[in-house]
Amino acid sequence: MFRDMWQSAGKYQPRLDQLVKVAPAIIKMGCFDRVETNGGGFEQVNLLYGENPNASVRAFTKPFHDAGIQTHMLDRALNGLRMSPCSKDLRQLFYKVKFAQGTDITRIFDGLNDSRNVIASIKYAKQAGMIAQASLCISYSPIHTVEYYIDLAKKFIDAGADEICLKDMAGVGRPVSLGKIVAGIKAYKDIVIQYHSHSGPGFSMASILEVCENGCDYVDVGMQPLSWGTGHADVIAVQEMLRDAGFEVKDINMEAYMEVRSQIQDMLDDFLGYYCPNLNRVDNSLLIKPGLPGGMMGSLMTDLEDNLASLNKWKVKHGMPELTTDQLLVRLFDEVAYVWPKVGYPCLVTPYSQYVKNLALMNVIQMEKGAERWSMIGDDIWDMILGKPGQLPGPVDDEIVELAKSKGKEFVKNDPQDNYPDCLESFVSKMSEKGWARGADDEELFEYAMHPAQYEAYKSGKAKADFEADLAKRKAAKNAPAAGAAQPSVITVTLNGVTYKLDVAYGDQMPVPSAAAQAAVPQGEGEDVVAPLSGKFYLTKDTGETPRKVGDKVKAGDVLCYIEAMKINNSICASFDGTITAILPSNGESVEEDDVIVKMVKA
Repeated sequence: MFRDMWQSAGKYQPRLDQLVKVAPAIIKMGCFDRVETNGGGFEQVNLLYGENPNASVRAFTKPFHDAGIQTHMLDRALNGLRMSPCSKDLRQLFYKVKFAQGTDITRIFDGLNDSRNVIASIKYAKQAGMIAQASLCISYSPIHTVEYYIDLAKKFIDAGADEICLKDMAGVGRPVSLGKIVAGIKAYKDIVIQYHSHSGPGFSMASILEVCENGCDYVDVGMQPLSWGTGHADVIAVQEMLRDAGFEVKDINMEAYMEVRSQIQDMLDDFLGYYCPNLNRVDNSLLIKPGLPGGMMGSLMTDLEDNLASLNKWKVKHGMPELTTDQLLVRLFDEVAYVWPKVGYPCLVTPYSQYVKNLALMNVIQMEKGAERWSMIGDDIWDMILGKPGQLPGPVDDEIVELAKSKGKEFVKNDPQDNYPDCLESFVSKMSEKGWARGADDEELFEYAMHPAQYEAYKSGKAKADFEADLAKRKAAKNAPAAGAAQPSVITVTLNGVTYKLDVAYGDQMPVPSAAAQAAVPQGEGEDVVAPLSGKFYLTKDTGETPRKVGDKVKAGDVLCYIEAMKINNSICASFDGTITAILPSNGESVEEDDVIVKMVKA
C-alpha cells in the first residue's frame, strides 16, 4: 500500500524521482501481486508541492506493468479524487485518464455507502477498461451490521462490480464480524475480495486472519518504517501469521526488502519526515472510540499543531491555562463520539471523517472559548447533513434538524449527481484563454477540473514557493541554533528561473513584512471582519463564483470570502449591510485567527 503508507503517516507523498527509484526494489521483493500507486490525496499533494501528478502516475505505474504486477488506486466515487463532489462529465473523464496512465484497478468507495454513487462509478470505470472494485466502508455502530454490509455487497455485485473490498479504513471492524461479512459475500457469489485495514486500534492482525479463514483473496499490507501505527500491518508479520495458519504465501526477498526500507528512510530524512508526526507511528486503542481512519490521522496530527497553537494564543490572551496536545486530542475524540450519531452515522472515511472531525474540533474550540456547540458549521458539512452528496446511513438528530430549519436550510433526497452539473466545457475555455495544453488523453484538463485552485497555484509556481518556504521553516525550527545565535529572517527560493524572497519566523512569531509590503496593504475605513479560525484565505471556493472586490455592497449574511482549514471551506459572512472598503489578504494566503481580513462600512 505504498500510496496509503505515506497518506497515513503524514501530509505528502514522495517525489517522482523517489518513486521511480524505489519501484524496481519493490518489484524485486517478489511478494506483491498488486501495488497501490496513486489515488485520492496523492495527486492533490503533488500539486501542493509543485509537481505534475500526471507525470508521476505514468512513470510510477510503468515498471509494475512491465513486471506483470497490477496497479491500483483509491477513488471517492462522486468526489473523484477530491473532497467535494464532481460533475458527471468529470467523473467519466477521470476513469479514461487513469486507465490511459496505467492504473488497472480502481477501488471505489463512498463515505455514505450510498449505492447510487458507487454504482455510477462502477459503470464509468468498466466503460474505460478498468477493473471496478467496489468498497464496503467499514464502521462499527448500531446501523453498520453484518447484514447491512452483505446486502450492500449484493447491490454492488448485481450492478457489475468485478471485485469487493472491505475497506476498514479506521481498523475498527471487529474480527469475527468481518469474517462473517466475507463468508456471506462468498456464499452469494465467489467474487474476488480484498481486505484493507489500518493497524492503529489494534484489531488488524486478528481481522486479517479471520477474513482469510473465510475466503478473502487479497490482503493489504505496509512495510517498515511505515507499517503499524496509523498505517497497515507489516508484510513480514502477516506472511508469518498466514503461513502458520496453513496458507500458501509468497516468499519475501529480504535483500530487496532492506533496500526498500532504506529508501523509505531516505525519503523521510529528505523532507517527508518533517510532515509525519511521531504519534502516527504508534498503535493507540483510544482510536476505537472515535473510529477515525488511519488515512486521515496522518494529516490530522499535522493540522492539530496549528489548531492548538491558535487556541493557546487565545487562551493566553484571555488569561486562561493552555492545553497540551494530549488534552486537545482526548477532547476531540470524545466530541467525535458525541457528534457522529447526531449527524447520521456517516462512515468515517474521506471526506466525511474530515467533516465529522472538523465539526467536532470546531465545537471543542468554540466551547473552550465559552461559545456554544454547533456555532460554526462549514458549507460542505451542511451539505452532508442535508443529503446533497448522498443519503446518510442513519437519521439526523432532532437538534440538528431544528438548527437547519432555523437557518432556512432544506433536506434533499434526489440523486446526488443531479446536484452537480457538467463542468468540463468551462475548463476547456479557461485553458484555451490561458494557453494551457490539455495534455495527453486530456490529463491536464482532468487535473485542472479536479483541483482548480491547486492546479493554478502549481502552474504559477506559487505552490512550489509556498512549500519550499514551509519546509525551510520546519527545518529551521528542528535545527534551531542556540539561544542568541543569528537566525535568517529571509530565505530566497529560485523556481524555474524566477526568484522569490520569503520572510521566515520562528516559534510563535509571525514574519514582519517589508516596509514596501506594509505600504501596499490597503487601509480601508469602517469595521473589521476578522478570521474566526486559522487557515488559507480564498475569495471563492470554486471557479463558478464571482469574487468580492472593494466597493461591493453586501447584505448581512452574504458570503464575503472563505477560509480553508483542515480541507474544509468555511464561509465568512457579513454581519451587517454595508460596503467593502478593503480586502487585506491575497488569495491563497495563510491567515491567523483574529487577523483582520476585510474592512466594511455600514450602509
